[in-house]
Amino acid sequence: MADVHGTVEPGFESVREVFAGIAADEARDGGAQLAVHHHGRLVVDLWGGDGVDGDSLLGLYSSSKGAMALVAALLVQDGVLELDREVASWWPEFAAEGKGKITLRQLLAHRSGVIGADGGLSPEELADDRLIAARLAGQRPFWEPDTGHGYHALAIGALVGEVVLRATGRTIRELFEERVRAPYALDYYLGLPEELEPRFRTALPARPTPAEQAFLDANPVAPDSLTAIAFNLHADPPFDMVGYANSRAVRAQAPLSGGGIGSARGLSRMYAAIAGELDGRPPLLAPETLAEFARIHSEGTDLVTGSENAFGLGFVPLATRHPSLGPTAIGHSGAPGSQAFADPATGLAYSYARRRFGFLSGPGAPENNRLIPAVVEAAKAV
Repeated sequence: MADVHGTVEPGFESVREVFAGIAADEARDGGAQLAVHHHGRLVVDLWGGDGVDGDSLLGLYSSSKGAMALVAALLVQDGVLELDREVASWWPEFAAEGKGKITLRQLLAHRSGVIGADGGLSPEELADDRLIAARLAGQRPFWEPDTGHGYHALAIGALVGEVVLRATGRTIRELFEERVRAPYALDYYLGLPEELEPRFRTALPARPTPAEQAFLDANPVAPDSLTAIAFNLHADPPFDMVGYANSRAVRAQAPLSGGGIGSARGLSRMYAAIAGELDGRPPLLAPETLAEFARIHSEGTDLVTGSENAFGLGFVPLATRHPSLGPTAIGHSGAPGSQAFADPATGLAYSYARRRFGFLSGPGAPENNRLIPAVVEAAKAV
């Protein structure tokens, strides 16, 4: 087994054993981190494999959609945003091309059809949500809004962020810093400060096996498909997913669809503030807000990915993928295979982060299917 570093509280030793096997196998080449809070206490803080330590900052990609959804939920809870209000009521330009009836609820549930731009987005646009929003305001939807759902991979952060900016005069990044990151001292950043750059570890590309490469070669993404449009593969140049987090412009400006940078500790702590009390403060989301954002709003075949999945509002309802979790478990995964969530039913907050991309690991790397049950069982026993 690979060397595993860090600590676990009594009762969570089995989690360390599972993680050690993963660090010796899937996550060895590139390294991985695991952090778990239980009722606000950090009970698992582990890292292993090559290339990272507990303080390393990694590109956690679509995990930033969870931070975006948290700010949106707080604003709904405050009465500042209304889920069933039309997006164009805040952002008039968005009404172009038949988008005038799209609501914030439909947008958060990946039902708007505004998944990308004709001709694609440039690297400069992909690093700046305001530029993406300006392009998408005049964009036609790629299906009739609210007739189906599809993952708004690179668009949802810019769209929701523009609504928040028009409604409040402030960016999600500013609100996240003021209401979440700074008060809880999170090691997770929407906009990585220059002075923290030495802690950043570049994302590493996947190393598919011959069988995995054969599968990829036999199933190319058609350039005119919804998958290509949503992931900007129809652009010139096509989207470079590994290069995305490795771009200083992306790290500095933090596009909300995937530009957040942090450690497993930081993201687990963010979700701990949702799962229950943290630092003597009540949970960030009231039960009724949590229930509404966790409720499944989209379910079935995803028009973009072709997979069977489910979305709440911004968050992914995790019990659909991990039956050991409670009905209001919410979180989000990230392209290299990272996964993070809050489970208020058990008081658990979890974050697994890896540096090297796994094979088709966007919904969360397979090792989460071993780690999460081990965490849940350990928490039940303590």
